[in-house]
Amino acid sequence: MSGTFVGMPSFPEAAHDAVRDATLRANLRHATHTIRAKRAKAVAELDDWAELREAGRQIKDHTLRHLDTYLPRLEESVVRAGGTVHWAADADEANRIVTGLVQATGEREVVKVKSMATQEIGLNEALAAEGITAYETDLAELIVQLGDDRPSHILVPAIHRNRGEIRDIFARTMSEWGRPAPEDLTDTPAELAEAARLHLREKFLRAKVGISGANFMVADTGTLVVVESEGNGRMCLTLPETLISVVGIEKLVPSWQDLEVFLQTLPRSSTAERMNPYTSMWTGTTDGDGPQAFHLVLLDNGRTDTLADEVGRQALRCIRCSACLNVCPVYERAGGHAYGSVYPGPIGAILSPQLRGTESEIDASLPYASSLCGACYEVCPVAIDIPEVLVHLRERVVQGGPATRRGKKVTLRPAKGHAAERAAMRAAGLAFAHPGALAFGQRIAARTRRFHPRRLPGPGRAWSDSRAVPEMPAEPFRDWWQRTRGTGTGEKGGAK
Repeated sequence: MSGTFVGMPSFPEAAHDAVRDATLRANLRHATHTIRAKRAKAVAELDDWAELREAGRQIKDHTLRHLDTYLPRLEESVVRAGGTVHWAADADEANRIVTGLVQATGEREVVKVKSMATQEIGLNEALAAEGITAYETDLAELIVQLGDDRPSHILVPAIHRNRGEIRDIFARTMSEWGRPAPEDLTDTPAELAEAARLHLREKFLRAKVGISGANFMVADTGTLVVVESEGNGRMCLTLPETLISVVGIEKLVPSWQDLEVFLQTLPRSSTAERMNPYTSMWTGTTDGDGPQAFHLVLLDNGRTDTLADEVGRQALRCIRCSACLNVCPVYERAGGHAYGSVYPGPIGAILSPQLRGTESEIDASLPYASSLCGACYEVCPVAIDIPEVLVHLRERVVQGGPATRRGKKVTLRPAKGHAAERAAMRAAGLAFAHPGALAFGQRIAARTRRFHPRRLPGPGRAWSDSRAVPEMPAEPFRDWWQRTRGTGTGEKGGAK
């Protein structure tokens, strides 16, 4: 299995195979139900959870509206603290910057903190093309890397694997990447974790370059923040001589007071913990302590285009907690790989099409990867109305037409099957614009109702296979109204 998402089929095609994988479904069901129950308990402990949620929403919205103020302030703060700031408009530019920075050190390997931004831009593949090996150090990311796999969850990238599968992966491939797994390795969590710890320890002690993302950036001080549960992030952020952080421009908060809100809501929403086990913060460089060279790569890669959409921009509030994945019935059954993106689940269904555009088959299908049940909105710690954005993006997919993507004019084409839907909507629009034609059509439909099929033909067959086709009434509503109430505005018999 390839480690990238390039060339993935549309969501319905990918999900068709995934829902038939009994092992995958069992793994996902067990993991998501466990995490969701723990989260609910942790959140219930706080009487002011609703207020914290609203505060997070407001802080994020305020910051996004004023990025033109806070991003320059962040750059000034980072430079003042001894760091260097680079601006990357897209993935290619970000990869060139990071690759060049690693090459300048003369090193041929790097250690990485779990980072969705670097996965988004395909950094590992870009480094490999230049002969540089990137070692993932998060346990779940290590499992994915050793298995030549793809991440399937925001918080737990290897959630689709069970302990037996992980044991087999370690035994089979760990030696190809460094220290081999013990010959008598079992599938007990303690032994698997110990094998990973010993395997990674030599990399931590040897690496001269570390690469990270960040959960938050504080504009006032230039401080970057990584929250994690294993301690691998702390090793990557403190031991190397050079640290390179690739961070999306939306990860900004104005002040430490704002950061306080998210350090309460993120742990409870993601790992169901009252506070995060490891919260690492760094501000520039300090002589004789930690990395002596720090580079911050600020990544756009479609975020500015997303910000321009008044409805869709709320996706940029996301703090990557994964709570929406753990309650989503579609994700639970289809798994993360079906979404064809490093961002799976409900948030991926609205974020990926905006960052990448809806020109491709997979991105045009993602807004439909939902039942619109609303569970994702209920658990979101920053109140992203994912169902609202899904409906908004569906409208954009069906309408097609011109758009601007990363400064270039493109044409959005409806995904396969949506051309007919767009034609039907246009026909309905014409009918509703001409009341006489609409009334005539309603009467014809009512009088021919005995001949209406119980199953729809063509593409509509899949819909009617699991639903009853609504029965046509004996007469249109407007005819019934005129017959029973008269033509006036009052009761039967005319106007009073």
